[in-house]
Amino acid sequence: MIKTQHPYQDPGNPVETRIDDLMQRMTLEEKVGQLMQVNGQDREEALEKLDSQHAGSFLQVRWDWLADFIERAGETRLGIPLILGNDCIHGFSFWKDATILPTQLAAACSWNTDLIEQGARITAEEMVQSGCSWTFSPVLCITRDLRWGRVGETFGEDPYLIGEFGAAMIRGYQGEDLSAVNSVLACAKHYAGYSETLGGRDASEAELSRRKLKSFFLPPFQRAVEAGVGTFMTGYQAIDGQPSTANRWLLRETLKDEWGFDGFMVTDWNNVGHMVENQKVCRDYAEAAKVSMEAGNDMIMTTPNFYEGCLDAVNSGQLDVKWVDDAVRRILRYKFKLGLFENPRMPDLAKVDERKQSPAHREVALQMARESAVLLENNGVLPLQAKQVKKIALIGPNADDHLAQLGDWSLGSGQAIKNSAHNKEAVVTLLDGIKTHFDGDVLYEKGCEILNDSTDGIAAAVEIAKQSDLAVVVLGDCNGLMGEWRSTATLDLQGPQLALLEAVRATGVKTVVVLVHSKPNILPAIVTEADAVVELFNPGIRGGDAFGEILTGKANPSGKLTVSVPRHIGQCPVFYNQVRGQHGENYADLTQTPMYAFGYGKSYNTYRYENARIKETQLGQQDHVEVSVEVTNEGQFPGIETVQAYISDLYTSATWPLKELKGYARVSIAPGATETVQIKIPVSACSLVNVAGERVVESGDFQCLVGSSSRNQDLVALDFSVK
Repeated sequence: MIKTQHPYQDPGNPVETRIDDLMQRMTLEEKVGQLMQVNGQDREEALEKLDSQHAGSFLQVRWDWLADFIERAGETRLGIPLILGNDCIHGFSFWKDATILPTQLAAACSWNTDLIEQGARITAEEMVQSGCSWTFSPVLCITRDLRWGRVGETFGEDPYLIGEFGAAMIRGYQGEDLSAVNSVLACAKHYAGYSETLGGRDASEAELSRRKLKSFFLPPFQRAVEAGVGTFMTGYQAIDGQPSTANRWLLRETLKDEWGFDGFMVTDWNNVGHMVENQKVCRDYAEAAKVSMEAGNDMIMTTPNFYEGCLDAVNSGQLDVKWVDDAVRRILRYKFKLGLFENPRMPDLAKVDERKQSPAHREVALQMARESAVLLENNGVLPLQAKQVKKIALIGPNADDHLAQLGDWSLGSGQAIKNSAHNKEAVVTLLDGIKTHFDGDVLYEKGCEILNDSTDGIAAAVEIAKQSDLAVVVLGDCNGLMGEWRSTATLDLQGPQLALLEAVRATGVKTVVVLVHSKPNILPAIVTEADAVVELFNPGIRGGDAFGEILTGKANPSGKLTVSVPRHIGQCPVFYNQVRGQHGENYADLTQTPMYAFGYGKSYNTYRYENARIKETQLGQQDHVEVSVEVTNEGQFPGIETVQAYISDLYTSATWPLKELKGYARVSIAPGATETVQIKIPVSACSLVNVAGERVVESGDFQCLVGSSSRNQDLVALDFSVK
């Protein structure tokens, strides 16, 4: 056992005592080094930064190099351990054949916080033995313009749900004790308003006021602070001419001072350099260091010139060293909380391989995919009737494409480890799943490519459709059309996909359309008028099993959309909770209602809602809105229904959305049974942000709208008032 030499090395001392002792031993150069997060993809260059610049953090280091980095840090003068980060977004993303879960957008459709928390927990359990102790997840951005390439990384369009699902992931990653061997540090990103893009373009200037930020974009991040998240990440974009990295009101005054966040803020990739090189709001790196540190950033991701720039800024008197000290304290606080000084988390790569895709982990992935599937249309063809369907024609570019099924931020999507991909054998594709769960014959033809206009494969697809009792046509997008840097100008299904579907439907065979994609596409009548339409988004490694179960009736779809699906790209943005007050309710040439609304999703059952009631109609600020409704399963299958409760403040001092989701309940209902569902909403949640920028509950008349989706026809209005 190594004998402790200094108070900061004694785990028996309080964390703040250890920080105080270590801080007074550090040189300015060592302090600035703790602020550096270095790109670890070039081993020798990265290790040189550890030696020459005392770098305190690295990201995207190759797994078999991590032990060298950890050992080298332990040999430095003070032995301050590294914190090693990676983008483990929906699973241990870049470890070959790890348990890749449904993407956030897919998982959100389950509306199941417990399941989302389990997903984050198994991600932590698979990544901890690698030496990596920090994941840049969850994403708390709000979907607005669907052309944005990162829609699939979000939980959808509703601030309340985003906050609840994000808090669940934070609990799953961090556990009850960060120093536990199966806990990792979470990161709430991108703070804030990054998704309010111009034209759907990634990282463009965001047209946001402070009131709009407070109203919609900040609440999910405040919920993350309440959940105990250890780190935040800034966005790339500027707001009202000010880069997020330079926004003192956002980073320091709101997050740290008002909300009391005690963790640390990391910039996104080269954000500080971006202010010099691209946004050109700083003349040099010394000025950029001054601006970013004063604003409230703590760790600077992949900005090679920051080290010298920060030293120059402090030594020249431009930057008060107190801002450096504050940032270093915050970083050290979480290195101590993670227990890295006692256990620097030396990799055991053999154990990672033992844990990856364990039966228990694969079962969680299956359950997430199963509960995330959304049945958009069904004329009775699903579930299959064994007597009527003996042969299936499986057709489409995503029917057997494992990388499209896994989606963005997984090996093969290109962000980190190049020229590598998850093995197809580790993934249950839709072809695999149908063969497993369907007892009849399965014929398969790809039919077409997504990024290729050739129609040569359509004839073969038509031929197998003619031979079959049912065609399952799997459409969507692919890695070239999703993710960071890959916003799209349209939402159309690319390539000859619609021509393929039209040719198959022209045969007269009953047709099920399945959507495997990163975000909603425009779905013309040739899609929506199919016999059934199933939305999977990117369902992860067990997506094929989940669909096979749904196809054959072994599982009853229960997913509900968390993003609205437009009829036409000209409707965008089409989110449900838009501010009221416009002239009219439709375009001159098209309705404003989406093709499929937020909260919508069918089942193999019909659920009847009756006897909606509100317990008390005269409420004070400290009370709760308590509503109940009876829901009857009129079908033949056990099912799960998600009952949703929206609040509408009927008259407000400032413009406000017509309705906002404020509560929901998932309830299991047996065939023929009736369940009384109760939802309790704090009156404090029935708030708005007034013209002074204050979040308040105003006295007056309200409605609680209860039902199966955000559509007016699916809701019952219950009146109440607040004094």
